[in-house]
Amino acid sequence: MRSQQTSTMSSARSISSDGSGESVAPGAWATIVADYRRHGSSVLNGAFVSLCVFRFGRWGRNRRNPLARILASKAYGFANLFVANLTKIWIPPSVTIGRDIHIVNNEGSLSIHPDTVIGDRLGVMHNITIGTNMRGGAPVIGDDVFIGVNSTILGAIRIGNRVRIAANTAVTTDVPDDHIAVGSPARIFRRLGPFQ
Repeated sequence: MRSQQTSTMSSARSISSDGSGESVAPGAWATIVADYRRHGSSVLNGAFVSLCVFRFGRWGRNRRNPLARILASKAYGFANLFVANLTKIWIPPSVTIGRDIHIVNNEGSLSIHPDTVIGDRLGVMHNITIGTNMRGGAPVIGDDVFIGVNSTILGAIRIGNRVRIAANTAVTTDVPDDHIAVGSPARIFRRLGPFQ
């Protein structure tokens, strides 16, 4: 499953092309500014604060110096203790997230399994659960996906590109590219026209 996640979601590494043919990762400051603008340009927005804590946790995990890694981990744990309890948004630093995630509404909870791989431009509403600790594996979510309110995505499944998951939907099977999932358990329908 890990090799499938890696090959399927290479775009989820937040890599963009600079036009020279070589890939470059966007800078940390540019990523934070983009998160800020996407979430209402408010430093008090719960979704923005939660993403800042998540990104700090990711940064800390990648420190080469073991002492720096330990100190960053402790700082992340302390900050996350308060932020996750206030915002109800839990995104572990081991989650792989592509560019331009948008937590549309943080008036409810968002919980993401630590092994989840998410592509670019994910939009999520509130009261969302992605993954479960009841069985092995975690979802792999493609690019340009939208997840409606009160939905769950459970198990080692793949959600394709340009998928829409309707409100109150429980997804436990793969959803192909360009499809819509509706209901509990989810019924999968091909889209009728281009997504706007």
